[in-house]
Formats: sequence, C-alpha cells, structure tokens
Amino acid sequence: MARIILDTAMGTDRKPASWRAIRQEAAHSDDAGPAALPAAAEVSPLATAGLGSLKQFPVGTRNVPSPVLFADPYMPRVSVVIPALNEEKNLPAVLWAIPSWVHEVLLVDGRSIDRTVEVARRMRPDIRVIAQPGKGKGDALRAGFAAAKGDIIVMLDADGSTRPEEMPAFVGALLAGADYAKGSRFMQGGGTADMTLFRRVGHGMLVRLVKIAFGGNFSDLCYGYNAFWAHVLPRLGLDADGFEIETMMNVRALRARLKVVEVHSYEERRTFGEGRLRAIPDGLRVLRTIVKERLGLGSPVRVLGPVGPKSPGRARPRWLDDVGNLASRQASGE
Repeated sequence: MARIILDTAMGTDRKPASWRAIRQEAAHSDDAGPAALPAAAEVSPLATAGLGSLKQFPVGTRNVPSPVLFADPYMPRVSVVIPALNEEKNLPAVLWAIPSWVHEVLLVDGRSIDRTVEVARRMRPDIRVIAQPGKGKGDALRAGFAAAKGDIIVMLDADGSTRPEEMPAFVGALLAGADYAKGSRFMQGGGTADMTLFRRVGHGMLVRLVKIAFGGNFSDLCYGYNAFWAHVLPRLGLDADGFEIETMMNVRALRARLKVVEVHSYEERRTFGEGRLRAIPDGLRVLRTIVKERLGLGSPVRVLGPVGPKSPGRARPRWLDDVGNLASRQASGE
C-alpha cells in the first residue's frame, strides 16, 4: 500500500541532479526577479523582499504536488521538524519543497548568527521557530519533538540533504500500518552523494553490529530522514544530544518492538557550507550508544505490544478504502 501511495502522490521521476541544480540556482540568483520564475508560478512579495536567494521560491507554490489523497479532512496532521544552524543559503529550497498538506513546520534554531530565522519566516510566515535550549542535533530534535502538535512527526535536515518530495513515502508507510518509518540510502531505490568510502565502511560495520546485538534487518543506521507517530515518542525515551540521536532512535524502536519499515531515500550533498559531522568522533559516539543500549545502560524503553496508527478523535481516512479498492481492481486486471 505504501508503494501505491508513493506512486500516486509523488510520482516516479527522481532526478537528484535537477534538485541540486535548483538549490544552486536559487542561492546564486541575487539579481533574479519575478521574470525568472516559471510562467505558471504565483509571484509573491518575496520577489522584492531584498533576499535574493528567495526570489526563485514564491509563496503559494510548491515543488511537490498536493493530490486529492492528502486532502481528506480526516488525514492525520503532519508536523515537520527541521534543526538548523547557519543554513540561510540551503534552507530556501528545503522550505519551498515541503508539501502543502503538511500541518506545521517547526524550525529549531541553534543560535544561528546568519539570516536563517529571517529567511525561514519570509519563506513561510506560518513557520514555528523554536529556540534550541542546548547544543547538538539530538538536543535540537528533542526540542522540536516536544513542541510538535501533529499526529505524525517527520524529520528533515536544513542543509538540503534530505529531499522533502520523498515525504509521501514516509507518511504512506505509517498510514499503511507502520509505527516508525526510517529512511535508507542502501536499499533498492535509495542512494547517497555525501558519503566517503571511509564512512561507508564504518557505517557498514555499525549496521552489522546492531543486527547482531538487537536483531532486525536494517540496511541503514545513521540517516536523519525518519517519520513516526507522535504517540510512540514516549516509548523511545530519547536523551541523546548529538548525531547519535538517529542511531538511538532506530535501536530503541527495535527494543520497544515497534513496527519499523524502511523507506528508500536519496541523500544529497549539501550545496553550501561545511557539514558538522565528524567521522571518527561521531562514529565513536554512535558505537558507545550501541554498546550502552546492548548492556541496558541507556534509558528504559516501554514495551507495551503493538502500537499501530492512532489519531484520537479521528476516523479512518476514507481514501485508504479507495486505494485498497483500486489495488484490488488492478490485481484482478479490471
């Protein structure tokens, strides 16, 4: 069912090169005006706002279609959490491509000294900016999770490495019955443009270690594109501050016996600036997290049996039945 949702809502033409070109053009087009926009685009006040990198991204226009499937009034609300630190050049393409059916976007700002917050608010006046209380990606994500109001929470990176147009696949996996949908760069259909051979080898060893220690069959461990039902968050007991938060989430999802589904995803290389991940120090933090979880030294998780989709006060989305009927007709050759 998740595949049907993906094909219907997202389409099948994945072009990493064009996505990267869009981000580069947006950040280099300081002199571009409304004439540079597609003919069908709605020209917004941003065209004369004085922020050149925003002129290619008009308000009211989205890079991702918003099909009827996601217009159902009983659709669970989706919150997108984006941790950011000095990402003014990369952020516009990310915000512009978020699907319009998303209920809310939360930017967790780690005390940026550039125009990250200004750019975010001009791009999306409805964005909720959360001041990060501490330091590190894990701390930022936990602050965003705590503030999110949606039934489903989706994690995105502000540097453009995670592609918002893939979001229907993650949400679709949850609506099809998963508790936790994790992105994978190493399954069929996925890929990465931002991993050295050294990191790839180390990552493979960590994935193997998790399989031995906790079971499961993950193909990716340290990727920041995940989505989950908000009501499963207390079962994970997250307390990591750094990049190891992604590994902690995946391992604790296994420990809590959540229904985890991997979704293929393509990781882009950041267009501007330097990444903050340090292969050896952060790799050691991930290793320590795995060892602590295996020895039972981490925070306890709650194992209460199957979770499944839950949206208090909301009925089953009508389009689920329509998709199921369509699949049945296709299978029978009608």
